Amino acid sequence: MILEMKVPSPGESITEVEIATWLVEDGDYVEKDQPIAEVDSDKATLELPAEESGIVTLKAEEGDAVAVGAIVCLIDTSAAKPDGSEQTSVSNEQSAVAVEAPKQKKEQSKTATYATGTASPAAKKVLAEKGIPTSAIKGTGKDGRITKDDAVKAVPSMGTQPASGSRGTERKKMSMLRRKVAERLVAVKSETAMLTTFNEVNMQPIFDLRSQFKEDFKAKHGFGLGFMSFFTLAVVRALKLFPDVNSMIDGDFQIKNDFQDISIAVSGPKGLMVPVIRNAENLSFRGVESEVKRLAIRARDGQITIDEMTGGTFTITNGGVFGSMLSTPILNPPQSGILGMHNIVNRPMAVNGEVIIQPIMYVALSYDHRIVDGRESVGFLVAVKEALENPVELLMDNNPTKKLEM
Repeated sequence: MILEMKVPSPGESITEVEIATWLVEDGDYVEKDQPIAEVDSDKATLELPAEESGIVTLKAEEGDAVAVGAIVCLIDTSAAKPDGSEQTSVSNEQSAVAVEAPKQKKEQSKTATYATGTASPAAKKVLAEKGIPTSAIKGTGKDGRITKDDAVKAVPSMGTQPASGSRGTERKKMSMLRRKVAERLVAVKSETAMLTTFNEVNMQPIFDLRSQFKEDFKAKHGFGLGFMSFFTLAVVRALKLFPDVNSMIDGDFQIKNDFQDISIAVSGPKGLMVPVIRNAENLSFRGVESEVKRLAIRARDGQITIDEMTGGTFTITNGGVFGSMLSTPILNPPQSGILGMHNIVNRPMAVNGEVIIQPIMYVALSYDHRIVDGRESVGFLVAVKEALENPVELLMDNNPTKKLEM
């Protein structure tokens, strides 16, 4: 029996995916539920498991955009599993040769790029206008022929000085996820009235608390007491004080939320992921740290789901882990605010009339000025600063031991 494997729907509003990587080769025997491909949608990268056991025949190539519901491969469920016998080995060898032949042909076509530098008439005209010799172009047409598309995409050299070092370049198609991120970032700049306000936070009170309680916290809960729980709970408090920052625009309407779903930007193998901590207003320090750890591990291992990244009413991003001193974070639409954390550096600071060295972090709030006014944005960031500089009173009800045990 031949089973037709079709692209499942990875989520609402997604109509196509892109074959990022085939994890098997044409003619391989696959087991049921074995991951056979990684597919990119505009929201995440997902694994495609085999629906049945059998010999697989691929119907799409890496990089192909495939509509949801389209056939990507066939599985011959009647094929017997190879048992290592001589007959099977011969069969597998023949299959491997059959697979290798088109591969070698494909590789040969890739390496025959400077064959003769021949160009189509249209390509020659474009190259002449750009002042680029045909010998400098890597043709992608048949037998290395330079097409008009090659000529249009060709970039003139920025200088004529001879170079003795490597001058190689690589042209690589961006994943669907990366292309979608790029599209969204450009849309944010053009479709919102984004503005950023800044402040500085004296992190010494949080340093003191972590030094005092971090060992007991880790012993009790099994993970460390980081900065994210302080920032998340400080943001939750500030959002309650300034609800416009926790709202979003929908056409001519403003949607206000009475809950705080905090998106946390984390770096994953496929790029930036933004999983969501649901109802952060109901979580303790332990609850926030537990969720941050869980979501970060899932993002790192490529297991994060679309549902875990959907929604969110406000975003926190931490460029400080990469050494950033200051930045203007870009909004995560349709949200109206995003808080940027940065690195912590010892700086001179006036405290009670004396200049002393303190660990200082610059923080930045980017917001949509269409819906958030200056008073709300500045007040929000000041509220975050106040909570971080006085966490015992404003985040722990003057009882840090109890709050960190919950």
